[in-house]
Amino acid sequence: MKRVVITGLGTINPLGHNVEDTWQGLLSGVCGIDKITRYDTTNRKVTVAAEVKDYFEEDYFSKKEAKHLDRFLQFANIAAKEALKDSGYQGLQNPYRICSVIASGIGGLETIANENNRVHQENNYDRVTPYFIPMSITNMAAADVSKLFNAKGISESVATACASSTNAIGHAFRLIRSGEMDMMVAGGTEATITPLGIGGFTAIKALSQETNPLKASIPFDKKRNGFVMGEGAAILVLEEYEHAKNRDAKIYAEITGFASTCDAYHITAPDPSGVAGIKAIEMALEMAHLNPNEVDYINAHGTSTILNDKAECLIYNQIFGKNQTKPLLGSIKANIGHLLGAAGAIEALATTLSIYHNSCIPQIGTEELDEDCLLELATREHNRNLNHAITNNLGFGGHNTTLVLSKVMN
Repeated sequence: MKRVVITGLGTINPLGHNVEDTWQGLLSGVCGIDKITRYDTTNRKVTVAAEVKDYFEEDYFSKKEAKHLDRFLQFANIAAKEALKDSGYQGLQNPYRICSVIASGIGGLETIANENNRVHQENNYDRVTPYFIPMSITNMAAADVSKLFNAKGISESVATACASSTNAIGHAFRLIRSGEMDMMVAGGTEATITPLGIGGFTAIKALSQETNPLKASIPFDKKRNGFVMGEGAAILVLEEYEHAKNRDAKIYAEITGFASTCDAYHITAPDPSGVAGIKAIEMALEMAHLNPNEVDYINAHGTSTILNDKAECLIYNQIFGKNQTKPLLGSIKANIGHLLGAAGAIEALATTLSIYHNSCIPQIGTEELDEDCLLELATREHNRNLNHAITNNLGFGGHNTTLVLSKVMN
């Protein structure tokens, strides 16, 4: 089997429009959650979210381009361009051995809502814009990104709710590991901070109704009461190890394991037994040839909901709780909210940077750790060598996904 490394990173999210601003924001403990500004929240139950700040589409696209790209597609393009530039990509002799897998949990929700409102008011559904479908469907993110660098291999989207982009990265990892591909552009993008998006998650009582942005997303805290919607995109360039070495590429980290399972239990709630979630981590660690006591850090799904955090604690306690040296635990959803289908990608990006810089991301927001959790939260005071980390994501439908990221050992 081939080795798979990460050679490029790109992002736009509530902490910044690039990787460096994002990393500095995470290290400094910045919270990107604030009052919703994209629409009027008067008389709404949910009033805070993690929006991409100071975003003006004309800074990145012509007026014509922006008109035909939903916000989630714009974010994907921006993050992919940064990742490709960061990778030093100069083109391949065989464009069929490079491809893109970009996930989105929902796709062009803003376009769907706006276009439906417009034609409904006109009472003429024969007047739907011809760009409606291309702006809405989730696979267009991968298609757009493939055009950026003439990638003629597989171009796919993955949709497994909030586990989508971890599955996308895992799929890309497997294609390179098996020798089918040399390079993959993988990640996720999401833009659902809309009245319909927020309203939908409010209806299922998933969102926090806390009005103080600093206390709304508090993963693993006793007082947690729901997640905070975020938006943005994160893209990783994955590459076969020897291919990367031969072109003297910068290597951030190595993906050493991946696994995905399904609870087969409930449409939204995680299985309280945690059996399938435990199995996903065990399978990923087995692929990486690691024991649980070799994991230094866990970037958890950590949504700040009652059920998710409880289920995750059970899973981590079962696998790591008896170890003499336990991994540090953290969730960056306290910084950037929950990016749904893009959550796994931005969290994989953050974990990659943690390994590359050998720095734990300090947990913010959480003040009173739930007694269900036997692990210690990462803080600024921790000075632990990070050789191996896992990033974990769960999704509605019972999806469990785990990536193992490691320092590159020659």
